[in-house]
Amino acid sequence: MKNLTLRASVALACALSLAACGGSSGNLLLGGTVTNLFKPGLVLQNKTGPLLPVAAGATTFAFHELIGNDEDFEVKIATQPTGAVCVLANNKGKSGAYNITSVAVVCKTNMYDLGGKISGLDVNGLVLVNGADRLAIPAGATDFKLSQIDDGAPYGITVLTQPPGRTCSVQNGVGTMGAAAVDAVRVTCG
Repeated sequence: MKNLTLRASVALACALSLAACGGSSGNLLLGGTVTNLFKPGLVLQNKTGPLLPVAAGATTFAFHELIGNDEDFEVKIATQPTGAVCVLANNKGKSGAYNITSVAVVCKTNMYDLGGKISGLDVNGLVLVNGADRLAIPAGATDFKLSQIDDGAPYGITVLTQPPGRTCSVQNGVGTMGAAAVDAVRVTCG
């Protein structure tokens, strides 16, 4: 008799502690993978449920609220990250008997042009670099554009090769890409 009363008390205590935590209508996890999230601000939502902020650099996510068997789900992007755009795959469906971890969030950081003006270049041979990006500038060029770079990425344009008999210098060539193209770099040759 004591053993039966003890078991019933333990079961009641477990049920009350679960109810005190808010409980849940389900027992299945809803989540998935995150790819290329380098910027802050991404917020996900399942249907009209609570918002789930996802940190920059995260590779997975899971909603705190569990879902039940045979329950519809629809993961949406409530807020896009700053300076990036994310898209969803496998974000709608109906749960079965297992956790759902197949929702995919794929992000792409916005990219912008990096370039500027050139003056005094009257011979071939000038080569500019930004990291691994190289650009040979022909004689008579008055402007240039290197490969696009990510919002928030650092850049540093320098002269790799001077043209024969000339010396070129770079002004405004170092910075961090903002939310718009950079065209204020100046290369002066003399």
